[in-house]
Amino acid sequence: MNYLPKPAGEGLRTRVFQIIFESDTLAAKAFDIGLIVAILASVMVVMLESVAAFRDGHAALFYWIEWGFTIAFTLELVVRLYCLERPLQYLKSFYGIIDLVAILPTWLALILPGAQSLVVVRLLRTLRIFRVLRLMEFVGEGRLLVDALKRSSHQIFLFLFTVFMLVTIFASLVYLIEPEEAGFTSIPTSIYWAVVTLTTVGYGDITPVTPLGQAISVMVMLIGYSIIAVPTGVFSAEVIRSIRADRYSDEACPGCGHDRHEQRARYCLRCGTWLDENSPDPRLPESEQEAQEGSDEGDDEDETPPPAR
Repeated sequence: MNYLPKPAGEGLRTRVFQIIFESDTLAAKAFDIGLIVAILASVMVVMLESVAAFRDGHAALFYWIEWGFTIAFTLELVVRLYCLERPLQYLKSFYGIIDLVAILPTWLALILPGAQSLVVVRLLRTLRIFRVLRLMEFVGEGRLLVDALKRSSHQIFLFLFTVFMLVTIFASLVYLIEPEEAGFTSIPTSIYWAVVTLTTVGYGDITPVTPLGQAISVMVMLIGYSIIAVPTGVFSAEVIRSIRADRYSDEACPGCGHDRHEQRARYCLRCGTWLDENSPDPRLPESEQEAQEGSDEGDDEDETPPPAR
């Protein structure tokens, strides 16, 4: 949900708002960078706590450090809500939900032991680094990839459905051929083997032992190498199409008819004709520019329909 934060009023709340929600001042940048460092440090503490060697010797230290980060982030969220005009609306927004989810695991651990492992969701809060470091243009690039993925979704779905049918057919054949001692105890288990073989992962926990089953494995692996590039090619084609649509214009040149110009192009790439028909060519003398403007106005008058009687 898109939500534009606004300060609750003048005075202290406005100053706090400028520090927390903006990044155009030194204090605001320092706050955001310090917040990101604290988030990364808290996630690192959770990761180290999952290692038995560190947990056995420093369990109490990790416990109090984690509670220190949780209390600090809770107070930070309270201050955010304090300086906002519509705090509940912020909690329903994207960043508000992330801020709330980031502090819930540790509080839930009081009721559900082990819930503190979910603290890693705090990494989502580092998305603010795009605003801090002025990287919002990368969001547009990411949107381009998402749009390309949506346009190629039908082709990719058809590809995955075809792969699923092939996997099911080969898995059923191997299930009929191979003995249970080889690990093929059911068709779902055989499907697991077929997926692992088709993707050329090859865990080796289930392998055919009969010559015919091994021949089918060879076929599945070769098919995997053959079709693995299909979704990549479809997606890449859509990305290239999106890039061209953003970069090039479909407007045809009035001189030669060429229609593949960049969006900011002023002159035709082939014949050098001025492309903007609404304004005169600045390279022409002033007399010719005035004549060109007069001819354009005359064309507009000719195109005007006669008044109704």
